[in-house]
Amino acid sequence: MSQTSLNRGIQLSLAMLAFCVASITNTITHAQEAPTIFGDVTLNHPFSPDPITVRGMSGGSISGNKVAGRRETITGPCDGFVDAAPDHTLELKTRFDYLRLQVQSPQDVTLIVKGPGGTWCNDDFEGKNAGMSGEWLPGNYQVWVGSYNQGQYYPYTLTITEVK
Repeated sequence: MSQTSLNRGIQLSLAMLAFCVASITNTITHAQEAPTIFGDVTLNHPFSPDPITVRGMSGGSISGNKVAGRRETITGPCDGFVDAAPDHTLELKTRFDYLRLQVQSPQDVTLIVKGPGGTWCNDDFEGKNAGMSGEWLPGNYQVWVGSYNQGQYYPYTLTITEVK
């Protein structure tokens, strides 16, 4: 084998190695930036980065008003169908003068939150996106995202922010 062929082989090998390292690094970076699926969130005031996002699939087989224990709350109706277990747990270590939870989905979804001080439900907070905002006490909150029809499941992103 000639010296020229050997040099080209080494150069090609190094180029392929560099490409593989760059590809793996890019994949790891993007994986770290992806929102958590059905994740639990623990927050102190103030928190960073703001907003925090988690993802999931709405829906289930249990009526939202059965999970909420009522048909409606001051924040909205307890419509839709959810799973028995909450989609997310939100642990607030401190009191928040203002906190907003908002669901974004390609379909119309509902939201149920149980925590210190009661149960809150919502539909159509902003357009067809469910959400709620206001003062939040420290403690653990269970969060369900529902679909209007039993057994239908839709992807969603839940955004949590302190920004008004």
